[in-house]
Amino acid sequence: MLFLVRMDVKIPHDLPAAQADEIKAREKKYSQDLQRDGRWRHIWRVVGEYANYSVFDVQSNDELHQLLSQLPLFPYMDIHVTPLANHPSAIVQEGAAD
Repeated sequence: MLFLVRMDVKIPHDLPAAQADEIKAREKKYSQDLQRDGRWRHIWRVVGEYANYSVFDVQSNDELHQLLSQLPLFPYMDIHVTPLANHPSAIVQEGAAD
């Protein structure tokens, strides 16, 4: 199942810089591990914002929820999830190409 996920990060200004840096380092490792195993298929930065759009390929809503809730930055995020389906006018269907 494919999902488009927008993540807006809102780290509190009073969070100590060292703590914020440590959380971001864990976030990077976690997200890259999910990218390597194919569940986090794409990630794009939103220009001018501390936000991203990502595409996840997971087996269920529950699996996506588990992955997102384990993000180290999860407590500081607003997340919007959109389930995706193949479009009948698409030239390339899901799984045929990235």
